[in-house]
Amino acid sequence: MLRLLCALVGLLFTGFAQANAAELYLDHKLIDKTVAKAAQLPRIHALIVALDGQPIAERAFHGPGLDQPVNIKSASKSIISALIGIAIDEGMIKNANQPILPLLQKRAPEYMDPRVATITVDHLLSMRAGLQRTSGLQNYGRWVSSPNWVSFALSREFIDEPGGAMMYSTGNTHLLSAILTDTSGKSTWDLANDWLAIPMGLTIPQWARDPQGVYFGGNEMRLSPRDLLRFGEMYRNGGVYGGYQIVPRRWIRASWTVQTIDELGRGYGYGWFIASAHGHPVYYAWGFGGQMLYIVPTLGLTVVVTSDTSTRSAADNYLCKLHELVANGFMPALMEHAPEIVDGSAC
Repeated sequence: MLRLLCALVGLLFTGFAQANAAELYLDHKLIDKTVAKAAQLPRIHALIVALDGQPIAERAFHGPGLDQPVNIKSASKSIISALIGIAIDEGMIKNANQPILPLLQKRAPEYMDPRVATITVDHLLSMRAGLQRTSGLQNYGRWVSSPNWVSFALSREFIDEPGGAMMYSTGNTHLLSAILTDTSGKSTWDLANDWLAIPMGLTIPQWARDPQGVYFGGNEMRLSPRDLLRFGEMYRNGGVYGGYQIVPRRWIRASWTVQTIDELGRGYGYGWFIASAHGHPVYYAWGFGGQMLYIVPTLGLTVVVTSDTSTRSAADNYLCKLHELVANGFMPALMEHAPEIVDGSAC
């Protein structure tokens, strides 16, 4: 299900195919049936389904409502990526291939493996820094309990060479937040407000910071479901919102190109997972517990899900069930010739 596009996405996806809602088939009964399925998931809090920017289903099942900011967990990595893309466009960072040490001179620990000097912004964005992960229960706890998160992340043992295999690590995204802070002279929260919240009408409250005051890069950011939808719509429209170019179009293209593949075969770009269903590319931001933003540009579809984060068990296959809502419900509802059901066993 949501089959991996792998490198073909980068080779074939060169533009932002936009669907026109007036021209799309819409099966209202299947939409309603799929929303009813979502309502049966005990973890789900809120759901928004938008076609060409217009909500066709909005429900708050449990917990916070559609306009209340909630912790989107690691889905915030997609927002940090957007800020990096803007910072490059503003000239604060040269490009994604720039080594990170010159950007973190005042924060780097005195003693590091020499290979740290070869880590680039690209490696952090695509989770290919090579350093031991700071994610995972044991690693994460040690990291966020340390007195200096940046120093801790840069001092990890190398498990692979920079640019090698993908190792998902929130420490990578936090280093990007520190880079944003140091290259701009502003906090990551200030940049998020200046570059995203104000021009797009979002509300982004302050969120957690590390002991040195750097805003947590890649976790704890809060957005309401409706604001997360606005962010997704901006990406679906090639970085444009309200007639303004918010994120450079070329950055979204790079972010939605497979840069690496994780251990389960899932494609990953710059802060986005990349897959396909029924021949359509699917891009999704994924936060712990089921904080999801799905975008299917060729169908004009954007789906937002927020969920309870108190349950850590994966035994109920909750993520797979969310994927199936999109692949077997909302996507076919927009396709006149109903496709075969996508097998969720490979989720």
